[in-house]
Amino acid sequence: MAQIKRYVLANQLRAEASQHIQYFRKGTLKRSGKGLSFWFDPNGASLTEIPMNDRELIFMIKGQSSDYQDLAVQGSVIWRVGDADKIASRVDFGIDINKGGRLGKPEEQINSVLTGLVREFADVYLKDKGVRELLEAGLSPIQAAIAAGFEADPTLDAMGLEVVSIRVSALSPSSELYRALQAPTFESLQQKADEATFSRRALAVDKERAISENELQNQIELASRRKDLIAREDANARSEAEAKAGAKRIMVEADSAAKIVGAEAEAKRIRAVEQAAADMEKARMDAIASVPPAVMFALAAQEFAGKLEKIDSLTVNPDMLAGIVQQARALMAPQVMEK
Repeated sequence: MAQIKRYVLANQLRAEASQHIQYFRKGTLKRSGKGLSFWFDPNGASLTEIPMNDRELIFMIKGQSSDYQDLAVQGSVIWRVGDADKIASRVDFGIDINKGGRLGKPEEQINSVLTGLVREFADVYLKDKGVRELLEAGLSPIQAAIAAGFEADPTLDAMGLEVVSIRVSALSPSSELYRALQAPTFESLQQKADEATFSRRALAVDKERAISENELQNQIELASRRKDLIAREDANARSEAEAKAGAKRIMVEADSAAKIVGAEAEAKRIRAVEQAAADMEKARMDAIASVPPAVMFALAAQEFAGKLEKIDSLTVNPDMLAGIVQQARALMAPQVMEK
């Protein structure tokens, strides 16, 4: 804002480079330009201060879609003064000649014009489409529609204004419509979530079944292997028993054969001994057969006497003596005949 200092005879004005100053003296334009600094007589003078820098208008307007649903459009318009003389002729930018303060509210008037234009352009765009189509299209189309409206409308050029940029930050339905629009999506997402949950459960069940089947298959396989192992152990035990039985049979047969051989040898030995004894006995009997009875009796008595340790008593009867005498005669008779 321009600075004005009061002195006794005149006032001094100093303006910034972004401020366009107009100095009128009794209705006649005396000075006009940016960043001026001059002395002036306050009597019969009037001043205007027009900002030449960029200004921002933040707007929020409401409109309806083609299906009569309320929508709120939020955004901002950056504008500036393009022709100070034009805007000064349309809007009051007068300032106090002694203090430099504004006498009116020119920026509010400009913002009101811009807001009205934004509402008009946005409303044309909104009424052409349904609410779902508008929301799905996003912010770029409505921003382009508002910018195109400003380019085609002559109001700003007539006022000496320029729009630097337009930005739409939000396109929002009413709270009731927002919840209504959320419902199908929410239900769809909930359904997908339920389906995902069911799929996860089904997958878990399938995995559990697969695990159970795998465990059962493992048990069957283990049982089969155990059966094979038992069969092999039984076959091994049978083979071992047969081997032991065969070995024992061989040992028994060998032992039996050895005993048979030993028995046959022993039998042969016994037969040989008995045969020898028989032969000796036969020879002896043959020898005895050739000995006279009296001699045999004497030899028997001699052998019997040799086996007796002592004789307690001896009884001799006549018959015994007669027999002995006869035997002695019989023995002596051949000897006498030989002589």
